[in-house]
Amino acid sequence: MKRIYEAPAYGPQGKCYWADTVEGDDWPALPGPRHSEVAIIGGGFTGLSAALHLAQDGVEVTVLEAGHAGYGASGRNGGFCCLGGSKGSSGYLRRRYGESALRGWRATEKAAVATARGLIDAHGIEADTHSEGETLIAHSPRAFAKLRDGIEETEREYGVTPQLIELEEMAAQGLSGPFFGAMTTPIGIALNPRKYHAGLARAAQSAGAVLHGHSPVTALRRGARWELETPHGTVTADRVILATNGYSSEDLPDWLRARYLPVQSSVIVTAPLEQEQIDAQGWSSHQMAYDTRVLLHYFRLMPNGRFLFGMRGGLTATPRARDSISRKIRADFARMFPAWQDVEITHEWDGLVCLMASLTPFAGAVPDHPGLFAGMGYHGNGVAMASHTGMVLADLVQGKPPRGPYPEVMRHPPRRFPLGRWRRALLAPAYATATLFDL
Repeated sequence: MKRIYEAPAYGPQGKCYWADTVEGDDWPALPGPRHSEVAIIGGGFTGLSAALHLAQDGVEVTVLEAGHAGYGASGRNGGFCCLGGSKGSSGYLRRRYGESALRGWRATEKAAVATARGLIDAHGIEADTHSEGETLIAHSPRAFAKLRDGIEETEREYGVTPQLIELEEMAAQGLSGPFFGAMTTPIGIALNPRKYHAGLARAAQSAGAVLHGHSPVTALRRGARWELETPHGTVTADRVILATNGYSSEDLPDWLRARYLPVQSSVIVTAPLEQEQIDAQGWSSHQMAYDTRVLLHYFRLMPNGRFLFGMRGGLTATPRARDSISRKIRADFARMFPAWQDVEITHEWDGLVCLMASLTPFAGAVPDHPGLFAGMGYHGNGVAMASHTGMVLADLVQGKPPRGPYPEVMRHPPRRFPLGRWRRALLAPAYATATLFDL
């Protein structure tokens, strides 16, 4: 494999809380050569959703996951099943694709949340869901003014009326902290991503999909059929779905080279908070929340009383860089929630999210590679959008019209980032600029 980060970025990546909440959900390694109508590289939300929907349609499908079940971003994210998937603003999307395409994308964001919720309900997945939509927390008076000014746009683009929470109302809403107001958009839920992942896997297996872990694809070739080489044997397939997102390799296939940019995200989780600790901070809300910074923080009080807090990760995965980001996330947590600065942090980990040069996800056929499809680039909001993308890909692979929205914004093959294999160098100036905007 050819990857652009140091090996630890793709390794165990710390003690992930979600791993402690599920048991016995791993998949066996590929035992030997196999043929399948469709092979899927990557066993995250995209791959599992595609596998489930293909199997339900009677298609023979095999999933090949490089690590254990839930190894990548799908098993270690913050559990925000919400609007998003693109980093482009409304103005950017409108200029690039047009007003109609913008409306189609916004409808797809809502549909993606409905797709994930529908899968949870249809398959009886116990995913510890909570939160009535998502709450955006203003980190400055200027940011709150922008929230107020953006209400009409939210109503127009999403068809819902957000709740504006004034500074003096924050305490009553259980949202106390060094904040200046908030806005809640009533779309989305918070969940345990590993339980959701395990539920999707069980549903896919029950429908007939074959899931293999510990089976990294080390070579992908096209002959009479696609050939996917693994350490344990070669899978041949008529069609292939790439669902590796930020954990992709530059040469699987070569087309992927420089068309995606993984970035690190870091998360901590506290020990269960006592009621007096919750009262001392004044944060009792179970809303999933994030702040208005460009380099945002995301956080939520979970049903079991633990508090999750996440933010961007480091620029490298060296021990020194990881120690630095560990200190920073703890310092940011203590600054935003000062009453909890001495609370025990029981879990800390990081993982990779995936950015695209277009600032939008991609789902569709890979140009000049007959029978090859890809879904990727959710910009840190992949719980809902990856679930939806997998469903869309299942139909595209079969040559059928997608059963859910498939907007123009997602149909354009991704262009390459500048600097090729050294494109991580783009992050340092971008982070520095964002830091200035966040003051």
